[in-house]
Amino acid sequence: MSQHPDAESPGERTADLGFARVDVDRARRTGDPEVVYGEGKTPTQVVEILRTLHARHPERAVLATRLSAEAQARIAAELPAAAIDDVARAATLGPLPETRGTVAVIAAGTSDAPVAAEAALTVRVHGADVRRIDDVGVAGLHRLLEARDRFADADCLIVVAGMEGALPSVVGGLTGVPLVAVPTSVGYGASFGGIAALLGMLNSCAPGVVVVNIDNGYGAGVFAARVARNARSHP
Repeated sequence: MSQHPDAESPGERTADLGFARVDVDRARRTGDPEVVYGEGKTPTQVVEILRTLHARHPERAVLATRLSAEAQARIAAELPAAAIDDVARAATLGPLPETRGTVAVIAAGTSDAPVAAEAALTVRVHGADVRRIDDVGVAGLHRLLEARDRFADADCLIVVAGMEGALPSVVGGLTGVPLVAVPTSVGYGASFGGIAALLGMLNSCAPGVVVVNIDNGYGAGVFAARVARNARSHP
C-alpha cells in the first residue's frame, strides 16, 4: 500500500493520516515511540499507523496492542516483517532494542495469560529484559515460594491476577523489589469484571505496591521497563 499523501516530512511532530494524527515526536520527548491501541480502529487504520511509526523509527520496534483477529491477519499480509503475538493480541514491527535491566512478570493463573503476555511484550519493546513466571497463584502458595529466587533479583516486578487479586500483596511481602500490580477481569460474578481484584490490590497491606487499571498489561509494561532501565543507568 502506498504512503498516505499527508504523511510526515522530516522535522514534523505529527503525521496527519486523515483519520489520525500520529505523534512521531514522542520518542524524542519521552524515549519511547507512540504505541498503536488497536481497539476501535479498522485493520486498515492499524496497518497505516504502524507503517507510519515504523518509517519514522526504523531502528527500533514499534508496537500495536489489542488487535482483533482481522487486524492481525491484515498486518501479516501487508507488513510481512511484523511479528505477531496472538496470545498478547499484539504485533511489533522493527528490531527489538537492546535491553537494560530485568522485569519479572508474575501471573497468577493461565487465564491471566493474555494480560501477562501483553505486559511482557511491552516490557521487551520498551527496552528491558523479561522473565516470565506463570501459574503461581495463591491457591497453591508453594509454587510462588519455589519461584522466589527467579524474581527476587529483578529490577521491577509486574504481578498479574484476577479473582480476589491477592497475589501482589503476597509477592510484596516476600521482596522489596518495586512492584506494579495488574488486576484482570478473570473471575466469577462477584469479581465484577476485575473490580474486586482492583480494590484488593489498591488496599494491599504490602508497602511499595502500585496498581494500574483492569487488564492494563501495556501500562504496567511501560512503567516497569522504565523502572528497570533507570535502575541500570546508575551505579
